[in-house]
Amino acid sequence: MYMGHSMRQWKTVKKTTILDFNKFLKIEQHTIELPNGKIIQDWPWIISPDFVLILPVTDKKKILLFHQIKYAVDGTSLAPIGGYLEPGEDALIAAKRELQEEMGCEALEWVALGSCPVNGNHGGGRGHLFIALDVQKVGEPIIDDLEEMELVEFTIEEVEQKLFQGAVKVQGWVAIIALGLLYLKKRELPDFC
Repeated sequence: MYMGHSMRQWKTVKKTTILDFNKFLKIEQHTIELPNGKIIQDWPWIISPDFVLILPVTDKKKILLFHQIKYAVDGTSLAPIGGYLEPGEDALIAAKRELQEEMGCEALEWVALGSCPVNGNHGGGRGHLFIALDVQKVGEPIIDDLEEMELVEFTIEEVEQKLFQGAVKVQGWVAIIALGLLYLKKRELPDFC
């Protein structure tokens, strides 16, 4: 049980860039000082842009996802909407942009589910998680992704079943869908339960 003890952060003593590949990937080597004074050399630190993941829910209480191909995934996966933030862009603005670009939709209500680092020890950017409620079609999507994808519509029960069957194959996607399902079940919307 947590007793309120004061925990101290690790300190970065030195940073050296060892790879500056492109705007999507930079790797640094850090020298770290632990709270007890111990020094750790050669700590890998990954820098990539922050991103948004969005779980869209229509006004008819349907969840919109993609069947999608990704380079690191075997076969297809169910996927939420997602994309990188532009430099200086607010996460909610990016989420609204991605919803319009990927599905041609807008939402009447947005719920922020939080923001967290991809990897607690090695960086990799932050994921900003949102639910878009009362999503409605307002135009055509902008198809410029490299991956093939197909829009699919599910009930909350169907999404939950697909999640437990392993149909969602990327960790961040599992997180937004699971948090979204939890939020929708706890929200006082009798149509969902």
